[in-house]
Formats: sequence, C-alpha cells, structure tokens
Amino acid sequence: MRKKGWAIIIIGSILMVIAILYLSKTISVTDTLVNESIKLTYTNRPSIEASLDSKDLTPTSQETPVVEILPERQRLIGVKTTTVAMRPLRKVIRTVGRVEYDERKLFTVNTKFEGWIEKLYVDYKGRYVRKRKPLADIYSPDLLLTQKEYINAIKWLKESEEVREGDIGSLILKDARAIVEAVEQRLRLWDLTDEQIGKIKETGRPLRIVTIFSPVTGYVIEKPALQGMRVMPKEKLFDIADLSTVWVVADIYEHEVPLIKAWQKARISLSYIPNKEFLSKIEYIYPTLETETKTLRIRFTIPNPDGLLKPQMFTNVEINVNLGNRLAIPEDAIIDSGTRHIVYVDKGQGYFEPREVILGLKGDGLREVIKGLKLGEKVASSATFLIDAEAKLKGVRPLEK
Repeated sequence: MRKKGWAIIIIGSILMVIAILYLSKTISVTDTLVNESIKLTYTNRPSIEASLDSKDLTPTSQETPVVEILPERQRLIGVKTTTVAMRPLRKVIRTVGRVEYDERKLFTVNTKFEGWIEKLYVDYKGRYVRKRKPLADIYSPDLLLTQKEYINAIKWLKESEEVREGDIGSLILKDARAIVEAVEQRLRLWDLTDEQIGKIKETGRPLRIVTIFSPVTGYVIEKPALQGMRVMPKEKLFDIADLSTVWVVADIYEHEVPLIKAWQKARISLSYIPNKEFLSKIEYIYPTLETETKTLRIRFTIPNPDGLLKPQMFTNVEINVNLGNRLAIPEDAIIDSGTRHIVYVDKGQGYFEPREVILGLKGDGLREVIKGLKLGEKVASSATFLIDAEAKLKGVRPLEK
C-alpha cells in the first residue's frame, strides 16, 4: 500500500514538470514572435517615412539611358558610326509629264464674211500644211459686191486725176482717194491679201472665188469645214497647231511644292526614245492645285524641230534641287517608330544613348536634323535596328521630351 502511494506521487510530479516545461516554452515562443513583429514594424517605419519624405521633398533626377553593346559584339553585328556634320543636301524630284500643244502657237482660221465653200484643199484632220498655202476657196456675194465697189472707186479716182482744174477738181480728187482707201481697208479687214487686192486693182475684175490661206506652218487638229458648207462670220473652219515647240506639263505633289522655283533645271526623257534627253527649265508654275489629284502643275517649253515629241505622250521628268548645307545624318541612322524618330548616340566604351530627334528635309540618302543632335556627335549608322532591339529587351528608352 505504501509502495503504491509513492508511485502515484512520482507520476504526478513528472506530469507537473512536463506541464510546467510546455507552458514556459509556449510563452517564450509567443514573446519572441511579438518582439520580432514589433521590431520589424519599428525598423521599417523610419525607412518608409524617409522614402515618403524624400518623395515629397526631393525632386527625382532622370539619368541618361544607355544600352551597352561590347565592341566584340558590335563587330559581329556590323555596327558603324557616323559624325553629325554640315553636309550639302540635294534632292531629286521625279515625276511624270505630258506633252501638250504650245497654246501660244495654236491658230484658228475663220471668215469675216458670209459665203459658201466651193473647194477644200485640206480635206482631213491631221494634215500638215505650210504657211501661205491654200486651205479653201469661198464664194461670197457680199465680198463680190465690195470688190465691184472697189473697182468703181478706182475708175473714179483715175477720172478725177485727169481733171484737176480748180478747187472743185481738187476736192473731187481728194474724195475719190479717200473712198478708194476706205474700200481697200475694208477688203483687208475681210482678210484679203495684198496680192489679191493688187490683182483686183490691176485687172479691174472682181474675184468670184476668194482663197483662204494658212497663217502658219503646222498640223490641222480640227476641221469643221466641209465641201459646199455655208460659212458665217467668225465661224471656225480650221484649227492649226505649230509643233516646232511643245509644252511638257508635269505634276508636283503637295509636300514637294515648297522646293519648286521658276527656272530650275530639269531633265526630260521618254522611255521609248532611249539615250535621248531634253534639258529644260521650269518656265511657269501654275497658281492653283488640281482638285482631284491635289498636285501642282509646272510647265516646260521644249524645242521640237524633228517632231519627236507629240501631244499626249508621257515623259519622265527629273528636277535637281539644291537645298544647301544643312546639319544632316544618314537615313539609315534613324529609327522611325511612327510617332517619333530615334537615333542612337555613341557615348564611347560600348554605350549607346537612345535620343529623340526632330527631322527636316531629306535628299540623297541624308536627313536634316532640326533638333536633338549637336555638330560633331557620333550616331550609329548601320545595324541600328539591332541596337534598338537590344535596347527594348533591356527596357532602355529615350527620355521623354
């Protein structure tokens, strides 16, 4: 009985010791976690406050973004650089021209009297005629009557010259001369030639048929006149074009208009006449744009003695424009993102800085730089897209303007 009691006392003591140890460990772990939490809280608080204070009080400064490409890799991808410099900028404007009639050498043949066409010497359109060669014979009762009046006035003048006695004779002679001159002037206004008037005066007979002559050497481009047709004053009978010179009219796009000036030199060629070029200058710049094409027309005058240039032919036109010396870089050095233009400036030791630039005119593979680069700086001029790809992979972007 005594042994059993001691056993119970020993077991109870052991359980009490175990309980005390368990409770002390739990309290120690809890205190540690609380202390660590408080420590973290108070440790981070100053840094947060400092960051907030610095964000509020200290302005941020952006560092120059650069992308590093080692020299060995530059050689592998073919990177080359060029110096930003003042370069002569030239531009060649290429466009298409059309051969047209020289409007200053278009002639219309008509009559100033009523009549009928009795004979046509030029009976089809497109025929070549020479100056002072006959075009048509016309019978006109009005013209025939005026010729008879002219013959009678000449007879009266001759009779008045035979009788010169007294003041009355001199007055009659003066009147006769005035009438002859007036009728003769009327015949000239009706486009009779001096030869025709001289023949009427010499023979004393009127010309029943009056011949109309070509005023110029050229081609008949319109022929309303028909055999036996009745003609009225000012009615057109023939249109004749002198093709010894022709116009070439070319279209210039709207963005190229500021580069065009009068008397700029140009080369004009035809694809179907190889090894043949016509050198000319801009003779006239039309004052308005074409409504449908939004282009500006310019005009050249080309001598055409051999008749190679024919109206409605198409030609190639090249205009060389000298834009002067400008700060420029090669076009291959520029990355066009669609909204801005980026170049990569060589900073040395394998570093390239992406930089936004503002561009101006272009020509001969060069592009004018208005803003963003300085004289003497170096930019990547080849493999630029590879440098740009590397910069995008590394998150390197040009500073916002």
